[in-house]
Amino acid sequence: MRYKMLYKHIVIYVVILVLSLVFVNTICYKLHYQEEYKRHTADMYSLATNISTEYTFDYFSESHLRTIEVELDTISKLSDTRIIFINPDGMVLLDTRYEGSYNEFINGLYYIEDFNYGNLNGNYTDHSDFYGVFDTPAINVYAPITYTYQVKGYVVVSMSDDALARKVNSTFYINYIALGFVLVLSLAFVIVYFFQIYKPVKKLIRATEEYGKGNFKYKTNIKNADEIGRLSSSLEYMASQVGDMDMFQQKFLSNISHDFRSPLTSIKGYLEAIEDGTVPPEMIKKYVRIILFETDRLTKLTSNILTLNELDPKSVRLEITTFDLNSIIRHTIETFEGKCKDRHINFSIIYANSKELVKGDKSKIGQVIYNLIDNAIKFSPDHSTIAITVKERGEKAFISIKDHGCGIPKENLNKIFDRFYKSDSSRGRDKKGSGLGLSITKEVINAHDETIDVVSTVGGGTEFTFTLELAKSGKQ
Repeated sequence: MRYKMLYKHIVIYVVILVLSLVFVNTICYKLHYQEEYKRHTADMYSLATNISTEYTFDYFSESHLRTIEVELDTISKLSDTRIIFINPDGMVLLDTRYEGSYNEFINGLYYIEDFNYGNLNGNYTDHSDFYGVFDTPAINVYAPITYTYQVKGYVVVSMSDDALARKVNSTFYINYIALGFVLVLSLAFVIVYFFQIYKPVKKLIRATEEYGKGNFKYKTNIKNADEIGRLSSSLEYMASQVGDMDMFQQKFLSNISHDFRSPLTSIKGYLEAIEDGTVPPEMIKKYVRIILFETDRLTKLTSNILTLNELDPKSVRLEITTFDLNSIIRHTIETFEGKCKDRHINFSIIYANSKELVKGDKSKIGQVIYNLIDNAIKFSPDHSTIAITVKERGEKAFISIKDHGCGIPKENLNKIFDRFYKSDSSRGRDKKGSGLGLSITKEVINAHDETIDVVSTVGGGTEFTFTLELAKSGKQ
């Protein structure tokens, strides 16, 4: 179902609405009815006892009964009750709802043959049709009338079930108002849900579909300042990163294809020329050197790609030992002696100590230093100086390698370590460069849980600084 989530919440709202109505009309109504029943029963008993106290004098006098009948009739109408005076033998002497007249032959209004107050078993109320006198059941409250310590009769105050139901309904309507108010608020919640959750989620689903098609520039346009807004921003950021990664991969493959194709083309051309005999014998040695040069380019490129693959954070293994960092730096500089001598590039080296013991994978840290020095030489102008500094801060050694070359533009600075990023300028002066050296360096430092930073000024040079853990003791 296309709108399954929305329909689900609408169904939940309808179910809650129905259950709320059922709950209010059953349980709540019964509880309210019981409370009203108790309250009216107490009020009726209070009325009955007041009447029995106030009108006991001259109780059997017909003239007195007719005098108080008007007053009791008014009380009966106001309280929606029926007031009856009855003697112990069952003779009804006064009934505010009786439409007949006083019968002189029986000295009363009418006679109830089975009347027996003892049937109440000590209670003062019952729920009945009062021995068939009423058409419908009623609440009947009894109060004895005593005179000179003798029971002369009873005051019965009755309220029909219909009258009680009307009183309950007249006060219960407030519950319906409260229920309606709650349902309106819950409906508002459904509306808010539609605009704040359902529609944004629908946009997120559309975004994932677009990203799945490769449209990483698709924007959700969700401006919510909540978790959904954060999810939208994270999703767009992820898409932009994947898009950049895809672009970097394409550029990387393009560069690698170019770097492989160029030396292979040269090697093939020169070998074919040697094989055809078109190359003079005295030039063969020169062409062999060119072939070896191009072969070295291919070897280095392949080695760097394999190194990057081996440095996968999920599978990389480090052989942590204690070694002298200064010794690694010296040996690395010696390998560049010929290249630096031809271009008159010098090194300025400052060590914190004559021997700097650190912890790490010696071969991989050596590769880091080699890559950084190689990168500095590529971008250093002739007759310049490369500064290498080793300092100690706390439990860390800070190694800095600074050149005075062309520098890195600000917009490229945050991409130089990307595995699949390679700008045209990164080839430098050395055409054997694969553009993967800094990626390898970053991976090695991350594998050691250390940091590497770069500061660069266009036209002023670039400085790389990375950290290593100092070793308090150990052997080289």
